[in-house]
Amino acid sequence: MKTSDFFYHLPEELIAQHPAEPRDSSRLMVYDRKLDKVTHTVFSQVTDFLRPDDLLVVNNTRVLPARLEGVRKDTGGRMEFLLLKRLDRDRWEVMVKPGRRARTGAEFVFSDQLSAVVEQSTDFGGRVVRFRYEGVFEELLSRVGTMPLPHYIHEKLTDKERYQTVYAKVDGSAAAPTAGLHFTPELLKKIEALGVERAEVLLHVGLGTFRPVKAEEITDHKMHSEHYEISPEAAEQINRAKAAGRRVVAVGTTSVRTLESAADERGMVSPCRAETSIFIYPGYRFKCVDALITNFHLPESTLIMLVAALTGREKILELYDLAVRERYRFFSFGDAMLIV
Repeated sequence: MKTSDFFYHLPEELIAQHPAEPRDSSRLMVYDRKLDKVTHTVFSQVTDFLRPDDLLVVNNTRVLPARLEGVRKDTGGRMEFLLLKRLDRDRWEVMVKPGRRARTGAEFVFSDQLSAVVEQSTDFGGRVVRFRYEGVFEELLSRVGTMPLPHYIHEKLTDKERYQTVYAKVDGSAAAPTAGLHFTPELLKKIEALGVERAEVLLHVGLGTFRPVKAEEITDHKMHSEHYEISPEAAEQINRAKAAGRRVVAVGTTSVRTLESAADERGMVSPCRAETSIFIYPGYRFKCVDALITNFHLPESTLIMLVAALTGREKILELYDLAVRERYRFFSFGDAMLIV
C-alpha cells in the first residue's frame, strides 16, 4: 500500500485557523459503518449517537509551551527548538530549525535564565540537548516558550487554553490531542448524565505528529515512540466494559494508539507506563477500540491511515471528499467525525 493512496485534494481555505467558539459548536460528521450512513450535525449533539453504557476514553495529556526561540551563543544565529520528549531532569529530545546551526557542542540562549547545549543528533533528524537554567524549568518554560501550533495555522492564538482540552492534566505533549478540543465541561456533564462512563489515559504527543510520511510504501515508514500510561483505575474501567460487551469509544487517534498498544488479543489491558511506536493502517485488526471521535487529518498522514483502518481506505477518502464538498473545517482547529 502506497502513501499516495491516502492523498486527497483540500482547498486551503478549509484549513481552520482558529478554534470554534464555543468549543462544541463545531460541526460533526457521523458515519455508521453497519448502515453505511452519514449524518451531519453539530458536536453538541454527539449525545444523540452515544449509548448509555458506552465507555468514552480520553487522553488527559497537557500541551507544553514547547516552542523556544533563541540565538546561538557564539554566532548570534537564530534558532527554533521544539521540545518533544523529556529524557531526564534536564535533557530533552527536540526538533531544531535550522538544523545546520545545531551542531554537537553548540550552546543556544533563550533568556537570561535559560540556555541549552546540543549533546547529540537523533536518528530522526532531531537533537538531544541539556538545558541550563536558574529556578524551576517549568516556570521558565511557561514564560519563555510559546504554544507549538502546527505549521498550517497562520493566525496567533490569543488564549493558550484553547489549545488544551478541558480535561488536560499531565504536562508533556508537543501538540494537543485535538479531537478532545470539542468538549466543554457542560457537554461532559450531559454525556455523564446519559450514563456514559469516562476513562482517562495518557499519551504525550511527540515527533510522530509532525513527521510526514516520506516512504513510498507505508510499511517502510518508521513511527517515533511516544510515552503512554494507563492507570489501574482506567485499566479496570476498560476491562469491565470489554468484559460486558460494551462499546469503547476512543476520543482521538492518541487514545486509539494507547488502547491498542496496551490491549491483548481479547481487548483487555493492564496498568502500564511504556513507550509505543504502533503504526495502525488498513488491515489492522482492532482489539479494544469499537468507535472513534476524531478530526479531519492531513493527506498522506499516519493519522488518516489510522482512521482508514476503521473504515477502509476507499470509504475514508469518499467521506473526506464529502467533507470538502460540505465545507467542513479541517485539521487541528477544524470539525469532527464520529465513526461508529
